[in-house]
Amino acid sequence: MNAWRRLLLATVCAVAVASIYAAQPVLAPMGHDLGVPAGLTGWIVAIGQCGYLIGLVLLVPLGDMLDRRRLITAHLTITALGMILAATAPTAWVAFVGLALAGMFAVVVQTTVAYAASVSPPAERGRNIGVVTSGVVVGILGARVVTGAVAQAWGWRSFYLLLALLSLALAALVLAVLPSEERSDRPASYRQAIAALGGLFRRRAFLTRGFIAFFLFASFGTLWSGLSLPLAGSPWHLNETQIGLFGLAGLAGALGAARAGRWADAGRARLFTGLALILLILSWAATAQLTWSLWILVLGIVLLDFAVQVVHVSNQHLLTTAFPDRISGLIGSYMVFYSLGSALGAAATTAVSTAHGWTGSCLLGAVLAACALAVWAVDARVPSHGEPPSHGEPPSHGDTGRATVRPAESPSEVH
Repeated sequence: MNAWRRLLLATVCAVAVASIYAAQPVLAPMGHDLGVPAGLTGWIVAIGQCGYLIGLVLLVPLGDMLDRRRLITAHLTITALGMILAATAPTAWVAFVGLALAGMFAVVVQTTVAYAASVSPPAERGRNIGVVTSGVVVGILGARVVTGAVAQAWGWRSFYLLLALLSLALAALVLAVLPSEERSDRPASYRQAIAALGGLFRRRAFLTRGFIAFFLFASFGTLWSGLSLPLAGSPWHLNETQIGLFGLAGLAGALGAARAGRWADAGRARLFTGLALILLILSWAATAQLTWSLWILVLGIVLLDFAVQVVHVSNQHLLTTAFPDRISGLIGSYMVFYSLGSALGAAATTAVSTAHGWTGSCLLGAVLAACALAVWAVDARVPSHGEPPSHGEPPSHGDTGRATVRPAESPSEVH
């Protein structure tokens, strides 16, 4: 895959995921405009995550059956319709319908990552996944910067209209630029594709990475969905543009982890997962200093987003290596944990912050990160009952084949 196609796929991911997280820096004015109480504004983000969860279960398996290029185009188009509905909503429930629709079809991200993985040679898979996945982080964090500036100038609705236009332009570009896939391993029916997902949830390797992702993104969502409220309040009283600029710190941290895919290609995915989770816990000690120092907060944001990106890329590399036969369904199932974790973090952080202040939110984020580390540590200690390790990463002392699936499982075995 050449650099231009990697860039296009990363941009698709960035725009799609921005549709879910664009509300984070403008929760206060958006909630006020739509009549949503302050303690419930986290649901503006969480509703998109709920739609995303539905899409992961019902839509992502289509990527194992249909031409992913055409599927990416269709999903981007419907995401744009959801954004238009949210931008023009006169009431909260209409906005929620639009956000849920956009979130549901934002699973184009998983179809895009699956496309990148399927067309990549094994030696470049980690690198390509890393670059394309970086678009997700750019969308989550870059949207904060752009949303804040655009909302300050023209209101929060204008950014959703901008996202709709970008989605439609990318849909046309994908259809014109990307080649169709040549695959012979497609399931015979939609039912078979869905059934394959159920089999994954019985695999230890999959569940381990899934639960790590659940706690990882719950911790991530705790920061980014809760940050705007204390920054808008005393003692800082920042406006939407200033709050959005903190996304640059997160973006710097995430892009600093750009080598995570190459570390995974080199066989260090599991080791760096553990180290990154320790760093994630430590980052919360810095973000807790928000009440008196914005510079220390910035340091904490950089560390947190660096750690999250390292773990996320490592997880996807290990799973696509261990389960190569149904990549779309695999990534979609993995992202169920991501979606549930993100929704939990978004909904919980505003409630906790309202009741216990920013210190309470930071404690919540640190506990969630510690839970992810505990899952990793338990998996490192529990024997794998003689199952062979996945190809691409040799076993080491204390690392007894956690991606424990033969590299060429058949669909019947997955079931």
